[in-house]
Amino acid sequence: MSDAWPLDPVVVLGNGPVGQTAALLLARWGVPAVLLDQRPRRDPVGSKAICQQRDVLDIWESVGAGARIAAEGVTWTTARTFHRGRELFSHSFADAGRSAFPPFVNISQSRTEQVLDECIAAEPLIDVRWGQRVVDVAQDVDGVTLRSADGTGLRAPYLLACPGAGGGELRRRLGVSFDGRSFADRFLICDIGTDLPALATERRFHFDPEWNPGRQVLIHPCPDSTFRIDWQVPAGYDEAALDADAATGALDRRIRTIIGERDYEIVWMSVYRFHSRCVDRMRVGRVLLAGDAAHLYSPFGARGLNSGVADAENAAWKIAYVGRGWAPEALLETYHDERHAAARENLAVTTATMDFLVPQDAAQAAYRRDVLARAADDPAARALVDSGRLAEPFWYVGSPLTTPDPTRPFGVRPPRGAVPPAGPGILVPDAPVRGNGRHGSRYRAQRFREVARDGFLLLATDGATPAVPDGHDGTVRALRLTEIDHTGVLTAALGARPNEVWIIRPDAHVAAVLTAPSPSQIATGLHRAIARVVEP
Repeated sequence: MSDAWPLDPVVVLGNGPVGQTAALLLARWGVPAVLLDQRPRRDPVGSKAICQQRDVLDIWESVGAGARIAAEGVTWTTARTFHRGRELFSHSFADAGRSAFPPFVNISQSRTEQVLDECIAAEPLIDVRWGQRVVDVAQDVDGVTLRSADGTGLRAPYLLACPGAGGGELRRRLGVSFDGRSFADRFLICDIGTDLPALATERRFHFDPEWNPGRQVLIHPCPDSTFRIDWQVPAGYDEAALDADAATGALDRRIRTIIGERDYEIVWMSVYRFHSRCVDRMRVGRVLLAGDAAHLYSPFGARGLNSGVADAENAAWKIAYVGRGWAPEALLETYHDERHAAARENLAVTTATMDFLVPQDAAQAAYRRDVLARAADDPAARALVDSGRLAEPFWYVGSPLTTPDPTRPFGVRPPRGAVPPAGPGILVPDAPVRGNGRHGSRYRAQRFREVARDGFLLLATDGATPAVPDGHDGTVRALRLTEIDHTGVLTAALGARPNEVWIIRPDAHVAAVLTAPSPSQIATGLHRAIARVVEP
């Protein structure tokens, strides 16, 4: 960073994967962070959030963790859906460019946290403090004051709150609601160590299998020959019922209907009730809410942790820009605009899935029976089967930071596993490129998203001039597409046309695509992308 951080450290509340990511991303921007957690230490229990999406791995790679997590995890590219033992459909996942990461990697949340902890330990800008139960949060125009149960106080310019689903007291103090609903049906989750070669590289979802009649089962492969199995169980099923099943052999029989007579070991098991909830505000003054503290989704689609990491990235660069005076205070409000819209989208997607999995009334149940009965032979019915639309980045096409391009209108949501064409509001595709001299040599092989995430980028195609406007020195770079795209993959993935300037945000989303722009038009697009009002 060309400018030193001029304020006190930012406080990140919650040392789970979203808080860890937030602290690391702040440090990447040269912003010191104090990372607080009420627990006395890390508690690596159970697989929890296992399914890490390609673009989240890419965010983690920007802080040195993505490639390690991907290498240790189980890669899968295909999702299969069955009804009563018959396969209805499968789908794989598109890559608009040439990503460094697979579509999905399965790895336990506890191992992900360990890798992020190792990155944090190597980062001098992050101060980790365990055993800090925050009991009071107050703020004024200059900052946030936190008080812990042991009487210690802490002052910060901003608070990025990621305390997880148990952040109810903080939400109450901030005056935000957490509306939504909880589903009565429960899900039994087991991590099982066994040898299942046929299931080792794909996700399988079963509607109404003979070994869980009338309900669902989801099977995910994990590292070290471990499989995560989720059974839908009746509404009254709880931990006591699980203990009874384990004692009587009923749990063993449940497992063996899937794995047969193989040897196995139960690594972890639990019973969950799923929720669909979202706060009404993700920004309250100098406090930003992220992850499960702001939104809870059912896990069918893996949108919980993946969405929380995207919250962290969105918050980190905006705090860095506002704190340094590179952008006005209004940029922080766009954190709410963008990530609340993402949360509402994820809520709609996952709630629709749960309504299909667990019908809420007779009409929904009849619809589900009809769709599943027809889906075996009717492609149109298969498209209606909802076993979970898997995690994908949110597209900021309606953001106040995005300049629309009438030649690149955003259409309807693409099919499952597909990505929309590149354009305003969309995360840029990845591709190998030649970097410029920042890393000590004229050119070196790297990836486009690595280049994009170094700050605002003006990317010019043939015929256009990517002139950096006055007042943006050090915060905006300019590159010619032909200079870096030695393979042509990026040009094709972008659908780039002659005489264009692409304005790309520090989180690698496209802010604008301008055709034959004047310097003032480029300045206007940049100003909009940092929420700066342009005087007419």
